[in-house]
Amino acid sequence: MPDQQQPYEPERAVAGTGMGGQMDLGASEAITLEKAPESPDGTGPQDKPRSLWSDAGHDLRRNPVFIISALVILFLIVISIWPSLIASGSPLKCDLAKAQEGSQSGHPFGFNGQGCDVYTRTVYGARTSVAVGVLATLGVAVLGSVLGGLAGFFGGAGDAILSRITDVFFAIPVVLGGLVLLSVITSNTVWPVIGFIVLLGWPQISRIARGSVITAKQNDYVQAARALGASNSRLLLRHIAPNAVAPVIVVATIALGTYISLEATLSFLGVGLKPPSVSWGIDISAAAPYVRNAPHALLWPSGALAVTVLAFIMLGDAVRDALDPKLR
Repeated sequence: MPDQQQPYEPERAVAGTGMGGQMDLGASEAITLEKAPESPDGTGPQDKPRSLWSDAGHDLRRNPVFIISALVILFLIVISIWPSLIASGSPLKCDLAKAQEGSQSGHPFGFNGQGCDVYTRTVYGARTSVAVGVLATLGVAVLGSVLGGLAGFFGGAGDAILSRITDVFFAIPVVLGGLVLLSVITSNTVWPVIGFIVLLGWPQISRIARGSVITAKQNDYVQAARALGASNSRLLLRHIAPNAVAPVIVVATIALGTYISLEATLSFLGVGLKPPSVSWGIDISAAAPYVRNAPHALLWPSGALAVTVLAFIMLGDAVRDALDPKLR
């Protein structure tokens, strides 16, 4: 006897089971089957999966460590470009009659051993440190990424030779190398210091880039592109480089703070920048003999250097956490 047809009810729905039968569902359940998948945070439907860079940007915008360090670095960059915004005097104007005097009206940080305003010199010293750190990091990242990426992609004898060269550079003590190489250079600009940092800093980025490229070129999408006839340059620029650059960015960001500290160390030892250049390392070196009589002359440039290095290291740590899928 044929089944009696059920009356149509708007609140009911019939869905196929996938095995030739039918399943009677409530309207709320049927609607649920038709909904778009929810996003991981439950805020709404997810249109499409986010990329690594989108996820990283999403995480960084909600990371207080990244926000604080980025604001500090932005402030340092602004005063490096326009130091006159917060310092009206000249860092080279000194008055020996005020040598080692403490804080007073118009001079909140006091004076150093030569009678120069410590506040003005601290503000102008940021320009040198930021310039050396940024330019040296760019040079290291570009040189190391190109050499390491090409060695990792092509392999062979070139890869072996580059590996042995990097071993030689890793064996050179950085400070000792700076004392030897920079002591014979008489230039009073930042370029010898930047060149020295690039010379000894590229092997680290090179090894990171090499390993990242070797890992990326083994992925299926690279093999598929190669099978479709993609050239080596297209494979490197379109398929491998965008997926291998994240570790390089992380290491370079953290290393930027180290390079700023290295410039101050070399200037403190007398082989980096030299007077009349304005540098935190020079001011720390000049104030060290008078630390008992005028500790403020040592405290402020040292504090500015410490805050700057810490900000860049914190920024690098935040970027590393955001770009590392294993930490999600």
